[in-house]
Amino acid sequence: MSTTTSEHDLFEVLDASDFTFTRRAWVDAAPARVYDLISDVSAIGRWSPNASDVTFDPGAGPRVGAWFSGSNHKDGRQWSTRSQVVRADPGAAFAFVVGGAEDGIVQWSWTCHPQGRGTVVEQSWQLLRLDRVLGATRGDLDALRDYMTNSVETTLLSLAQWIAEAPAG
Repeated sequence: MSTTTSEHDLFEVLDASDFTFTRRAWVDAAPARVYDLISDVSAIGRWSPNASDVTFDPGAGPRVGAWFSGSNHKDGRQWSTRSQVVRADPGAAFAFVVGGAEDGIVQWSWTCHPQGRGTVVEQSWQLLRLDRVLGATRGDLDALRDYMTNSVETTLLSLAQWIAEAPAG
């Protein structure tokens, strides 16, 4: 029996559930307003350092089952994604899965919790299944999770700043 492990074997023993995180920030707006902003996927480019040109399919909107497309960029690369809304609870929670609910690869979710005169917004990233397009080793996937953690922290800070500077309504 060999004591060496191939890259393929390493990938096979990884567990997607190890690659998840949640970050939170307080924003100066009511949960209903925050939900309206985050569920308007076309606005994500205002806050996200990686996503742009996000649009719901014609006739779709922030409701479970709706599909949308977006462009992403990282390290000089650009790609498009198709995502499906899997949770849409106005004022409380919004989530979508990149690749769709049936065979998606990553779930992004947002929850809104009232606190004082504002809202604690939680944004989570969860790897749903392993796919070599995201990385083939634990090191690759740890690096991706760390990168996405920084991206989420930037997104939440940008959202909070945008809300603080933008008029309500």
